[in-house]
Amino acid sequence: MSEVVTGEAVVVEVRVAQLPSRALAFLIDWAVQWAVIILAVVLVTQASVVTDESLATGLLILFVVLVTVGYPVAFETITRGRSLGKLALGLRVVSDDGGPERFRQALFRGLAGFLEFWTFAGAPALITSLLNQRGKRLGDVFAGTTVIGERSPQQAPPPEMPPSLASWAATLELSGLSDDLANTARQYLSRWNQLSPHTRDEMGLRVAARISAQVAPPPPPGVPPYAYLAAVLAERRRREEIRLARVRSTPPPYGPQGLGVQGQGVQRYGVPAPTAPTAPRAAEPPRGEAPTTSGGFVPPV
Repeated sequence: MSEVVTGEAVVVEVRVAQLPSRALAFLIDWAVQWAVIILAVVLVTQASVVTDESLATGLLILFVVLVTVGYPVAFETITRGRSLGKLALGLRVVSDDGGPERFRQALFRGLAGFLEFWTFAGAPALITSLLNQRGKRLGDVFAGTTVIGERSPQQAPPPEMPPSLASWAATLELSGLSDDLANTARQYLSRWNQLSPHTRDEMGLRVAARISAQVAPPPPPGVPPYAYLAAVLAERRRREEIRLARVRSTPPPYGPQGLGVQGQGVQRYGVPAPTAPTAPRAAEPPRGEAPTTSGGFVPPV
C-alpha cells in the first residue's frame, strides 16, 4: 500500500502494482505487438510485389512505429490507463495525484517505453523499478504516473464463535484489546490452514498469550489457541455491531427537527415555527403603590 495526495489535499491509500504482475502485463502486450508486427510484415511483403521497394520499406517503418509507440499510447488514453495486458491483470496507470492518466502522460510513457523495452531490452525499466519505492520505470518517472492494482485481494470470512465458548465470551472485558493486536489475530486465523502444524501451534500460542494479557477473564482450561482467538474476535465483532445499531437508531440529540433549545420556535424556510405556550405572568401593582401583605400591613414605598 502507498499513500497518494490528491489535488484536494486528501490522502488516499492505493495498492501499488508489484513487479511480477507488471512484467506479466508487459509480456501480454509485447506478444500482441509482435503479432501485429508480423502481420504487417506479411502484408507489406505481399504488397511489395506490385509497389515500389522504398514505399514498402516506408510502410513497414510506419507500422512498426505505430505498433511500438502508438499501441500503448492509444490504449492507455482511450481506456484511462489500461492496455490489454493491464486489463487482463487488473492494473491501471494513474497520475501521482490519483487522477486518471492524460494523453500527454501516455505519450511520455510510450516514447520512454520504446527506448526502455525495444532499444535496451528492458534493462533501464528493470533497474529503475527495483530502485524506486513505488516500482516506477523511467516512463513513469518522466510522466508523473504510477501503476496501481485495482483488484483487491479476497478477504477471509470473519471467524465464527465456537458454540462451547459463547457464554464465556459474553463476560469478556475487551476495552483493553488494541486494533493492531486484533488484526494480528485475524490474519493468523485467516492463514491457519496454510501453516505447518509446528508453525501453527507456535504462532497461535504466542498470539493467544499477547491477547490474554489484554483480555479478561482467562479462557477455560483446555481451550486451543485458535478457538480462543476466534471467540474473542467474534465477541468483539458482535459488540461492535450492537454499538453501531444503537448509534443508527438514536434520535437527534437536539429534539425534533424545527424546534430549538427548550422548545423555542426556530424559523425554517421563511415560516416561523410555533412557540411553546408560556405561563401567564402575575399582575403587577400600579406604579406608586406597594403591594399589601396578608396581615394588611403596607410597607413604605
